Amino acid sequence: MRRDLPYALSGLTLGALLLGNAALAPDAAAVGAVDVALVLSMTVAVAVCRRYPAAALGVVTAAMLALHIRVHPGVSAAFPVLAAVYVAAWRGQRAAAAVASLAFLGGFLAHDISVAPAGQPVVERTPLLLGWFVAANVAGLVARQRRAYLEQVEQRAIEAERTREEVALRRAGEERLRIARDLHDSLTHSISVIKVQAGIAVHLARKHGEEPSATLLAIQEASSAAMRELRTTLDVLRSPADEDRLGLARVDELAERTRAAGVPVRVTVTGPARDLPAEVDQAGYRVVQEALTNVARHAGPATAHIHVEYAPAQLTVSVADDGQASPTHPTTPGVGLRGMRERVTGLGGTLRAAADADHGFTVRATFPLDGPARTERPREVQPAQHAVEQR
Repeated sequence: MRRDLPYALSGLTLGALLLGNAALAPDAAAVGAVDVALVLSMTVAVAVCRRYPAAALGVVTAAMLALHIRVHPGVSAAFPVLAAVYVAAWRGQRAAAAVASLAFLGGFLAHDISVAPAGQPVVERTPLLLGWFVAANVAGLVARQRRAYLEQVEQRAIEAERTREEVALRRAGEERLRIARDLHDSLTHSISVIKVQAGIAVHLARKHGEEPSATLLAIQEASSAAMRELRTTLDVLRSPADEDRLGLARVDELAERTRAAGVPVRVTVTGPARDLPAEVDQAGYRVVQEALTNVARHAGPATAHIHVEYAPAQLTVSVADDGQASPTHPTTPGVGLRGMRERVTGLGGTLRAAADADHGFTVRATFPLDGPARTERPREVQPAQHAVEQR
């Protein structure tokens, strides 16, 4: 409807112009109810000529010819027809525009000849009207060709953008495969060696009738878990459509492995669990994983508390411990916390990682869920890590 508004206003303006010209012209007849009806029909036809160009052009041409014959308002009767001819040519109705132009010119000039036998007014008006109608047809065709050209340019730009995206996706896929090969050739081998050696040590201890130490069992379990996660990561790198992705549904596994390493862990989930975007789900899991790793490495004797809070508009993941961290002894930010912040802020979230007021350390990440992910430039981690060692 908004697109038709300019046409409706143009029709009203042309109708007022016709009625005013008919009232002021010295040789015009009196305007009656039929003439007003003709002007109103022209106004309605001009208002809908964008959607129905051929039908509107026919109505405008017939109404203006009838008005010219009845009232004889002069060349102003040609203005609505010129506008309708232009729109019809612009909308691709070239034949209708040409036929309407010839019909109106023929009827207009025939009536002028009949009422002015001397022919002088006809001689003056013929080239003027002919030039106007030729210009209206040509202008409509030019406007249509320009519109087609712009659409073609836009389509080419869209196609070029799609081609660039395809090239970028292909290169990203090739890079993922390269990284997957490198990880498989190097890191997988090293972790496999650790796992095998830990398994041999456990086997030999039991063979000699000794119970393996908790540390050795934790090493064996951690190496097995690392192998599973590495395989999952390699699957993701080889195929983006990974169905068994890492996510917050596997937080209990993280907690269990951390307990096996000697750190008590409590898990609290607030709010009903919901389907999360894959990148948010995996980022929340990685935050918990890195925070628990830092607790095991740096907190000393401590208890960790994992809190996952589902809200309608956001997801909050926090890991707090009651270890030896102190706000009075900050150190240089470590790679782990910087990586966490980059992961979280890359999804439009916020990360707070700082020592608590008395003792302990808290990592709290908040992810928005009510809009598209945003990319922000990561900021430096606040200098509030555990004393002595980096996180």
